[in-house]
Amino acid sequence: MAVKTLNLENLGTISENRYELLVVMAKRARQIAAQEKLELDEKLKYFEGFEEEEEFTFNEEQERISKAFEELPHATQRSVNEMLEDKIYFSYPDKDE
Repeated sequence: MAVKTLNLENLGTISENRYELLVVMAKRARQIAAQEKLELDEKLKYFEGFEEEEEFTFNEEQERISKAFEELPHATQRSVNEMLEDKIYFSYPDKDE
């Protein structure tokens, strides 16, 4: 699935610093991708250790699971959508500490 282009002018309404928003969205996209990878690995781990006789049916199931994850929107696109819908919260650590 292709990632949609983003009008950076729309980001100006969220914060004045567009670079900062891009960094926050990139970090969120990495979090989403890492979470998806963990979920996929966990689901595919079930199929480890089975005998070769059952391998064909398990390959089909593994393929179905993998395709389901491939059909999810790209992590970057989901991160952008979360930012535009104001679902991402970010703050700075206190500088006095």
